[in-house]
This record gives sequence, structure tokens and C-alpha cells, in this order.
Amino acid sequence: MRVIAGTARSLRLKTVDGLNTRPTTDRIKETLFNMLQPYVADSIFIDLFSGSGGIGIEALSRGAQKAYFVESGKDAFSCITHNVSFTGFEDKAVLLKQDVLTALSMFSEKEADIIFMDPPYASGAEKEVLLALSDKPYVTENTLIVVEATLETDFSYLNSLEDFGLKIWKTKNYKTNKHVFIIKEGTNK
Repeated sequence: MRVIAGTARSLRLKTVDGLNTRPTTDRIKETLFNMLQPYVADSIFIDLFSGSGGIGIEALSRGAQKAYFVESGKDAFSCITHNVSFTGFEDKAVLLKQDVLTALSMFSEKEADIIFMDPPYASGAEKEVLLALSDKPYVTENTLIVVEATLETDFSYLNSLEDFGLKIWKTKNYKTNKHVFIIKEGTNK
């Protein structure tokens, strides 16, 4: 896995051994960031279920002002720490070794520009996290939430539950997974 573009371009990142994390492939990461590019520069980027930190590091490399990395796994957190140091982004990175739902209450930013999450597939965690995010003050009409999920993951509850106040803006399908782009209800990107 490597950094695709920006100031840390071509640097190879360490990945976590084993099957507990699934690093986003370079091709999918490149497609994702081609779609995110208008929003990344000077952004506050939050990377939930960070794994090896490749998505948040890519955001920093492409000009994000600050990136939060949230990961509870010991080996994965060690990997993120190494990768952030290796790429020289320590001064722009905030690393939180804890459960994602706990971390959501710890962000003191006025506004998060991009929130990316790649929870364990088929865990249902994305629904719980989206519900928790729906009432956070840093999730505004300018915030873009991106969820990486299996092709089969159903997000129709966003359209049927007013509790969320969120809606699907667009979806990008790949061969085995997808990215779902979510914004506040009433927002047009």
C-alpha cells in the first residue's frame, strides 16, 4: 500500500498483518480521492476504523489541514503511529486509540469537512455510528460522510428514519465493495 498523490506521494505504508483489517486498495483509494479532491484541501478529516491509517494519510498528503485517526486495535494503532511518523505528518495528525463511538464525543472541531469510515464488514457498525454522528455539532451542512461497505450493505434506513437527518448523496460501486457518500438532510453538494 502506498500514498497515491501529494507531498508524501509514492511512500510505501506499513500494513497490519492478519485478516482483521482490509487496507483499501490503491486503485479504489485513487478513485475515492479523485471524487473527494474538491473537498480535501485545508479540510478537517476524520478517519474512523483507521486500520493502517492509509486513508487519513492520503488526505494529509493531498493538503488536509488536520486528520484524526480513530482505531481501537493494538496492532493497527501501532501501524498508524509508524505510518504517520514515516510520512512526517505528526504535527497534523491526532491519534485516538479507542472505540469509535467513544471518540465521536471527543472532537472539539467546530466543523468536520470529511468523515470517512471503514467499519468491519457485516458488523452493522456503520448504522450505529451514523446515528451517533447525526446529532454532533461538528457534522454540518458542509460535512461529507463516506462509508466503505460491502455491495450488499443496505443504507435504506437513512431514507426512512427521521432520527438520522442524513441522506445518501451518491454511491460508487466497485467489484466487491462500495463507497456511500452521505450528507445532512436538506443539503445540496
